[in-house]
Amino acid sequence: MSNLYQRKLSLAGINIAGLSETDLRKLVREILDNGIHGISFSPYVEGQGPGTQIGADQIRERLAFIQPYVSWIRTFSCSEGNELIPGIAKENGLKTMVGVWLDDNKEQNEIELANAIEIANAGHADILGVGNEVLLRGDLTEDELIDYIERARAGVSGKIPVGYVDAYFEFEVHPRITAACDVILANCYPFWEGCPAEHALLYMKEMYRRAQAAGGGKPVIISETGWPNIGTPTDGAVPSLENAIKYFIDTYQWAKQDGIEIFWFSSFDETWKVDAEGDVGAYWGLWDKDGNLKYV
Repeated sequence: MSNLYQRKLSLAGINIAGLSETDLRKLVREILDNGIHGISFSPYVEGQGPGTQIGADQIRERLAFIQPYVSWIRTFSCSEGNELIPGIAKENGLKTMVGVWLDDNKEQNEIELANAIEIANAGHADILGVGNEVLLRGDLTEDELIDYIERARAGVSGKIPVGYVDAYFEFEVHPRITAACDVILANCYPFWEGCPAEHALLYMKEMYRRAQAAGGGKPVIISETGWPNIGTPTDGAVPSLENAIKYFIDTYQWAKQDGIEIFWFSSFDETWKVDAEGDVGAYWGLWDKDGNLKYV
C-alpha cells in the first residue's frame, strides 16, 4: 500500500488500512449511529424515476429508512409529488435543502420555482438549491440562471440562504453565478473524475478548497459526494464494496474532524439512473433498492 494512501488515512482520523470487511462494516454502523450531516433523498422505488407522481405515503415509507441517521435531507425537485417531501421531513424533525429542478423547459421551471417559494414561506425549507448542474449540462445561460436565483431570493424575502448546485469547478468558471449565491453548493465526485480510491479523500479535499477559494469567504457545503459499489470503472476509479465503504468512512471522519457539511449521494440504489450514467448509475445508495443497508 502506498505511503500516500497511509498519509491519507491518518488525515481522515482513523487508520483503516488492513481492517477486515467485518471491521469496516462496524465502522460504517458506528458513523451512521452517531449520525451524518445529510443525504440526497429521492423517494422512488423500483420501476419509478423522474416523471413518476409520488404520493405522501410512499415518501413517509422511504424517509423512515434514513431518518434515524441524518440531520438534513436534500431534495431535487418541487413537482411530481416531490414538493411534499420538505413538509413531511419537517414533521420528522429533519432540516431540508430543497432543490428547484431547472432545465430548458421554461414552463416547468416556473412551476418548480413557484412551488419552492411556497415551501420556503411555509417554513419547510432551510436552504434553497436553485438548479442542479444546469451549467454543466448547458441547459441555461448565466443570465437565465441568475434570474431564477434572484427571483427565488426575492420570493423568500431573505429568510433562508439561496444557492446553486453544480460541480465545484463551475464556481471558478462562472464568478457571476458564485456572486449571486448566498452559499456555495458544490458537487465533489472523485469517482467521476477517474481518481483511484486510495487518493480520493485528498482529491475531494482539493475540490472543496477550490470551491472555498471561488466563494471568497461564502459558506461551502458539499452538496453531493459518493462512491458506487458495482459497475464499470471510470478510468482509475473502480466501483467495489471495499472502495465504497472506505470512501464513506474517510469522508465522514474528515467531516467530523474539520466540521464539513456533506450530503452523501445517495439514499437508495436507483435503476432509472442507468440510462444517463451506465450500469454504475444504479449503485450509489447507502441502501439498496429494497431498503437494506448495504455497508453494515
